[in-house]
Amino acid sequence: MNFFVRIVFVCVIVLSVFYSYLLQDDREQVKENKTDSQPKSIEVATNPKNKTIILERVYIDGEVSEEILKENVDTIEEIKGKYQNWNIIQMDEEQIVLQKKVNDISPLLKANGYFGISDNGIISIFNGNPKKADIIQSFFQIDIKKLEGKKQEELKKGIPIKSKEDYDKVLKALKPYSIQTQVE
Repeated sequence: MNFFVRIVFVCVIVLSVFYSYLLQDDREQVKENKTDSQPKSIEVATNPKNKTIILERVYIDGEVSEEILKENVDTIEEIKGKYQNWNIIQMDEEQIVLQKKVNDISPLLKANGYFGISDNGIISIFNGNPKKADIIQSFFQIDIKKLEGKKQEELKKGIPIKSKEDYDKVLKALKPYSIQTQVE
């Protein structure tokens, strides 16, 4: 019996050491959680998260403009409510990218856009005079020989684009002169 008592006594000691070790770890974790979580919860409650909001506008001519804002955001619902006509494209901890399609030509085109023809007969939009400027966007190749002389001269000089109506009107007028490429 003496042997049995010793075994029980050793088991009790081992178990008590084991439990005290576990309880000590739990107490340290609780202590760490209290010190870590209290300031964070106060910070979240009093300071909404400052995020970068990027507003992308995509125009019919393919131009994309960006507006970058800094806003205090509590919830994503707040953003959805404020920017109802925008689509969320990307979102992470620091920024939210919203996009909106605009049924108009870009401000760049209105200010300095010209329809013209490139050296290889492709109808393009130029940033400024077609003779000196860079191509912004290209559309389709036309048969320049079928185009009347006045239209050829206008395209060489450049046709200013001041509105969506100008943009649509010129493309519609030149479409019949496009060269169809055959797909084999």
